[in-house]
Amino acid sequence: MPPMTNAPVRPLPSSILHNGVEVRRQYTRAAFRRLGEALRCKLRRVQREVEEATQDMAQPEGGA
Repeated sequence: MPPMTNAPVRPLPSSILHNGVEVRRQYTRAAFRRLGEALRCKLRRVQREVEEATQDMAQPEGGA
């Protein structure tokens, strides 16, 4: 599985670097939002794989 990268492929616009704190906060919040979405997607995928794997396992017969 390839490593998960959320780093921007393009450098940030110079306006961000020279603007006020609020603009940087907005970009930071947006980056964290994207990271959260990517993590949720990955967790859903793993959960699906786990459910499929456990359904394929043979159920033990009888009780414990």
